[in-house]
Amino acid sequence: MKPKTATDLARSIYLFFQDYLPVQRGTSLHTIRSYRDTMLLLLRHMARDGGSRIETLKVSDFTSDRVLRFLRHLEHERHNAIATRNVRLAAIHTFARFLIGYHPEHMATLQGVLAIPFKRGTKKAPIDYLDSSEVEALLKSINQSSPSGRRDYALFALMFNTGARVQEALNLKVQDVRFVPPHQVRFIGKGNTERVCPIWPRTAKLLQELAADRIGPDPAEVRLFLNRHGEPLTRYGVRYLLRKYLPCRLGGGGSGAGKAIHPHSLRHTTAVFLLKAGVDFAMISQWLGHANLATTMRYARADMDLKRQALAQVFPDTLGAPAAGRVRLDGSEFSRWLRRL
Repeated sequence: MKPKTATDLARSIYLFFQDYLPVQRGTSLHTIRSYRDTMLLLLRHMARDGGSRIETLKVSDFTSDRVLRFLRHLEHERHNAIATRNVRLAAIHTFARFLIGYHPEHMATLQGVLAIPFKRGTKKAPIDYLDSSEVEALLKSINQSSPSGRRDYALFALMFNTGARVQEALNLKVQDVRFVPPHQVRFIGKGNTERVCPIWPRTAKLLQELAADRIGPDPAEVRLFLNRHGEPLTRYGVRYLLRKYLPCRLGGGGSGAGKAIHPHSLRHTTAVFLLKAGVDFAMISQWLGHANLATTMRYARADMDLKRQALAQVFPDTLGAPAAGRVRLDGSEFSRWLRRL
């Protein structure tokens, strides 16, 4: 229960997390936790900034000046990237809009918070993904003779097969998998959106073997991917496993060399493979659970092989690949060389 002596800000925060986000907006647990982290950081900074305690802060303290100082603190002292700064600001904007509905007397102050713009940063770095030989090397490095090795192999096979987000794969329960033809899995994605992805029979068999080891009052409700303590595997655990199995040239084994591969790179890998296979953008967007096609279009810009294929279709007979080595500068050879440039 919220204390009777709570300030107006404390009561508002209570309603924001207990009713507004989960009940009225149906916000996912992942988003609620992200908002919670933002509010904790903001409240601590506001208390230090004003020389007070967190429990004494009021709605009137929630000003644009304090929020701006908090955002500068994120960038300069916590060394957060601009993208992280903007995620924190988005959560603050949501809370400010909520406060206006409950405390209209502070509307002018809160509108100042809403007027704080998102910051433009540098363009996103190129998408890193694995090619077919690298995928094969990763899977071959997993020793399937142990229960943990079989779990790891099944997890990465599922992620390559479906392009699932890491948390979507980790949230998978036994009841979400269809083990008989047509083999498929059901994911709950961002915004609690549901989608179904087909899986290979081999992937279904791997998941079925995992499910056979799951016990509990209702085995169908048990998650498939558990750690050695029987608890759900975390995203940090997946990052550790990926670094464990990656070849050193890709940043595995703690070398930090090669591509900047992380768990989300497996999703990028599936997207690029689908694109190379000729699957259209609309289907890939639905497959991966993208909110819009613009997100899917990034993969067309990322893959060099697709660019080469597109280039080869432009006057392919006239403009071929340049010849290697030195070129004789007599008339016939020189003209052929120019056409091949």
